[in-house]
Amino acid sequence: MLRDVLTAAEPVGEVFVAGQGGGQGPAVEAELRRIKPGPVLVVNADLPCARPRDLFTLLGALPEGGLALVAAADGTTNALALAAPHLFAPVYGPGSAERFLARAKRLEVPAALAAIPHLAEDVDGLGDLERLEGCLGAHTAAALDALRAGLSR
Repeated sequence: MLRDVLTAAEPVGEVFVAGQGGGQGPAVEAELRRIKPGPVLVVNADLPCARPRDLFTLLGALPEGGLALVAAADGTTNALALAAPHLFAPVYGPGSAERFLARAKRLEVPAALAAIPHLAEDVDGLGDLERLEGCLGAHTAAALDALRAGLSR
């Protein structure tokens, strides 16, 4: 899935992978401290349907000086567009979409909730992969096919 997200991100701009320990929020926060100021997208690795146009759409939803986000059906946050890295806070987890929006309100910056279907669909298990099969990126589709082939032996 990560390879498909990276493939979607490469046409949009410079790509960094947050991989330090301590969980998703601290890893993203550490990576954002290392990049230059300016607009940034934070996209989760479990979005195998993401395409460049989806990421450009998220950038287009970014209010000047603020943030935009795509929430998953369960209220977590799948993708963020930030006018500047300092707008990020490590608040991932259940209900994180509301926490990101509340943070924007506290910082008195505009925020937008973007409805971008390919970014709203995250994968938490095999059932999600099967449900999303028609839109999976090439790498994830190949991995799903290999998994099925292995299970059928």
